[in-house]
Amino acid sequence: MAGRAVSASAAVIGWDVGGAHLKAASVSASGELLQVWSLPCPLWQGLDQLAAAVATVAQDVDLATCRHALTMTGEMCDLFSDRQAGVAAIAGWFAARVPGGQCRVYAVDQALLEPPALPAAKVASMNWHASASALAGVLPNALLIDMGSTTTDLIRIEQGQVVTAGIDDRRRLASDELVYQGVVRTPVMALAARVPYRGEWQGLAAEYFATTADVHRLCGSLPPTADLQPSADGRGKSLAESAARLARMVGDDASGHDDAVHALAMHLAAAQRRRLREAIQRVEQARRGRRAFIVGAGIGRFLIRQVADDAGWPYIDFAEALGLPAALRATASEHAPAVAMALLGARQWA
Repeated sequence: MAGRAVSASAAVIGWDVGGAHLKAASVSASGELLQVWSLPCPLWQGLDQLAAAVATVAQDVDLATCRHALTMTGEMCDLFSDRQAGVAAIAGWFAARVPGGQCRVYAVDQALLEPPALPAAKVASMNWHASASALAGVLPNALLIDMGSTTTDLIRIEQGQVVTAGIDDRRRLASDELVYQGVVRTPVMALAARVPYRGEWQGLAAEYFATTADVHRLCGSLPPTADLQPSADGRGKSLAESAARLARMVGDDASGHDDAVHALAMHLAAAQRRRLREAIQRVEQARRGRRAFIVGAGIGRFLIRQVADDAGWPYIDFAEALGLPAALRATASEHAPAVAMALLGARQWA
């Protein structure tokens, strides 16, 4: 593909390269959202996984005629020795496969940098910052919460500026601006030390028997397209199979204990809501003035909305706040960083 000309009115594809999923969004040169993709991409298994996921996008759009704006969190996966190696490998892979000069990577100062000059401190795991930057232009005071399959980002926007206590993952974890819980891949053992089950409190197995996808599936709240990864035991994703995995967490079999397992799922979902509310309160305590809108993004928006509604906090979806087309709002909100990168790229090349 390298070497083919790209027209001045070329579409822009925004890419969010995670460690487990690849998300992409395309916009026209004028910034109109055209399409959104989400694909499994277990990057820890090798760059061939990225190639396969990108090839799926290429079935819908000619990548050689597009410009490409990239952000990533996949540099953290254990395929790479460190973040710098991961950034170089991912960005280099894209840059080698698109027309010369038509690949840019998001940096924390809101610049779009051209490979290979990409310091990890500025570009590694900055997808949350890209989403907040896009939102800040239309909603100058907000708390953006993006809850995905694995993690949750909480980002304050004040007077049109992205305001954070930390930039890198370590500092963000310390300030609760990053919470390492999601609604699909998080091991259930990370949610609680003890749980109520069949009339008494007991411990949970410290084993990867079940995930939050099982919890929210049993609660009836998991979006049907959210769970793209294999289950913890490699079996199916029916309610019965999710119940069997969750019962294993308390040393039991689900058979004959449907009500108890469902109650356990409800308790664990409530534990996630409490953790999210605690993080919101901690991040928001530094805000001056009245509480801002909570803006929900990611496949875990249902949990964010529940927390906001329970507390009486104003809520709006990411795509609605940006005024994106109604037909694409659900998927655009689910994959906010990719959409943000596409919009920011369109501005860069306008």
